[in-house]
Amino acid sequence: MTTTTPGPSVFRGAVGTARTRIEGRDKVTGAARYAGEIPFADLAHGWLVLSTVTRGRVLDVETAPVLAMPGVLTVLHHGNAPRLNTDYVGMLGTPPDPTCAVFQNDRVPFAGWPVALVVAETPEEAREAAEALVVTYDSEPHATALHPDHPGAYPAAGHMPAETEKGDLEAQLAASAFVVDAEYTTPEEQHSMMEPHAATARWEGGRLEVVDSNQGAGWVQSELAAMFSLDASSVRVRSEHIGGGFGSKGLRAHQVSAVMAATALQRPVRVVLTRRQTFSLGGYRSPTTQRVRLGAAPDGRLLALEHRSLNQTSTVYEFVEPSAGVARVLYDADAHRTANHVVRLDVPSPTWMRAPGEAPGSFAIEAALDELAEHGGIDPIELRLRNEPEAGPVSGLPFAGNNLAACFREGARRFGWADRDPRPGVRREGRWLLGTGTAAASFGAGAAPSTALVTAEADGSFTVRITAADIGTGARTALTLIAADALETAPEQVRVRIGDSDFGPAMIAGGSMGTRSWAWAVTAAAAELRERLAMTTSIPPEGITVRSDTTEALGALARKERHSFGAQFAEVAVDTATGEIRVRRMLGIFAAGRIVNPLTARNQLVGGMTWGISMALHEEAVRDHNTGGHYAPDLAGYHVATHADTPAIEVDWVDDHDPDDPVGIKGVGEIGIVGAAAAVANAVWHATGVRHRNLPIRPDRVLAATGPAHAGGAMDA
Repeated sequence: MTTTTPGPSVFRGAVGTARTRIEGRDKVTGAARYAGEIPFADLAHGWLVLSTVTRGRVLDVETAPVLAMPGVLTVLHHGNAPRLNTDYVGMLGTPPDPTCAVFQNDRVPFAGWPVALVVAETPEEAREAAEALVVTYDSEPHATALHPDHPGAYPAAGHMPAETEKGDLEAQLAASAFVVDAEYTTPEEQHSMMEPHAATARWEGGRLEVVDSNQGAGWVQSELAAMFSLDASSVRVRSEHIGGGFGSKGLRAHQVSAVMAATALQRPVRVVLTRRQTFSLGGYRSPTTQRVRLGAAPDGRLLALEHRSLNQTSTVYEFVEPSAGVARVLYDADAHRTANHVVRLDVPSPTWMRAPGEAPGSFAIEAALDELAEHGGIDPIELRLRNEPEAGPVSGLPFAGNNLAACFREGARRFGWADRDPRPGVRREGRWLLGTGTAAASFGAGAAPSTALVTAEADGSFTVRITAADIGTGARTALTLIAADALETAPEQVRVRIGDSDFGPAMIAGGSMGTRSWAWAVTAAAAELRERLAMTTSIPPEGITVRSDTTEALGALARKERHSFGAQFAEVAVDTATGEIRVRRMLGIFAAGRIVNPLTARNQLVGGMTWGISMALHEEAVRDHNTGGHYAPDLAGYHVATHADTPAIEVDWVDDHDPDDPVGIKGVGEIGIVGAAAAVANAVWHATGVRHRNLPIRPDRVLAATGPAHAGGAMDA
């Protein structure tokens, strides 16, 4: 028997064609099961008990009355939980967040800290017992407020240098014809994914298995193995369907506590976080205070650029929201200074959130650029084009393609920018003041080493196995198209299996690097498999499997600045009598490399821009500094943009090719939110003449800034 794949003469590529999600029908019919829905025999249920004080010590956990309640199996706390290893560096190059290493001591570093896990036969029994558990504390004074002049602030690197500097900033500011010196703030934001965190742990044949909802099964596997001092081969993590992550779904307290309970009881245990619990245990985007100073020559060329950002972190774990990083890519100046600082407070640990650093940072730098354009009487787009760097402003490395100018030119044409009256507060439609705004966007296009397995089956089909994660982006479908093209076959002949740590190490779904990293590995394995099949002419190819590893190929890449770019446009209507803001339309034009699936790529970009509207006008998790906890930590108190707030959003892209990259994918998961909030805020200024530097731009802030007698002209808020 001879099995062949279609030759070049009949092959038609799948990449670049719009395809609906392979698992779409399963998801809408309920056939796709998520982590909290998969049945297990003899399943027990855990319910986390969170601290009610913000700082202090646990003095006593009164377990006896709870253990006597119906269905209760055990109560884990710092007095009886197994000791965990936290002296290691994880897959992402950082030590574990102690929030995940639960029940290791009696300290309480923030409100909502896990102090116990109640395990019972049913979730109802577990919840009732958890709510009845009496925990006594020794409370201590706490501090949860972030201030720009906080004496405890210090520079912190995170995943980039804490500070960069070149040139004489003060001298260049003094020599500038136009100067902007302003402070911008963004609030705490929550991921609020549709599916809360859930994990089930069980021991099977001496091997730990965790069925989870995460952004990298291999990531969680390696962390659990290290934390519980297990050999990595004795831990398996599966995560097939994920209902959103946005950076939140790495290692969390619920997985660790589920493993603890399953080990103690020797039966499967499931722990699911409630929506309220995710506000303290799921991570969040830290609030930021950012100071931007810009100085320009009469022609608008930047002479001085300073972007300083401050974010909060917990007292037990340092996390940096690197908001000043975006200025290191988008704009150069003779004097260029950026800094990311943090301050430790009695708050939960922040974490990665869609476009970490770039989303809040782009609001500050792009609003400041808009202010500079106003001072200099220069069109906002023209100002940005005049300051397009020829190489990395900080690194000095060449760009592997920088098509920001093409994005702006195409976006301006489609949006009708040439017809815009630059004067603020003059365009009116009945009770509405109308305005338009724009902003630039940039996000890194990286890749990480990954492995993939591709098998030629006896029936002529192919199976791809890779430890990828589809968190709602359509990655499973994109990988199917990529594999089909690499194998020169139809997508219907390819089965892609993901979300299983047994498939080998691979990049997580994060940093807009997932599909790019996985595609590289799949393409490499497919290419080798085709070579082997070409030499197989007399036997069935059943069982022929090729494994790829892209570590060497990635290491050989030339060092360059690799980024996606974009131009954001927004039109808003503002009623200064009520403070209401309506975003009427948005347009985003992006340079994001090779677009694998236009349908899901457009979905991702529209989703990011929608989140930008939400960031600009709605989202704000408010902390009560007296108690240290949140006001209304749920989706009733935490407002997000809904259909009524979302206009017709148009997205498209320009050709964007990196000749050094054999895959050509840059990722679209995060670039869509970058600059979107700034474009809306800049449009609000153009509509009202009032500059809002604090997000979100709530109706009360509009009313306080404009007043009933608004008559145009530039103001600040």
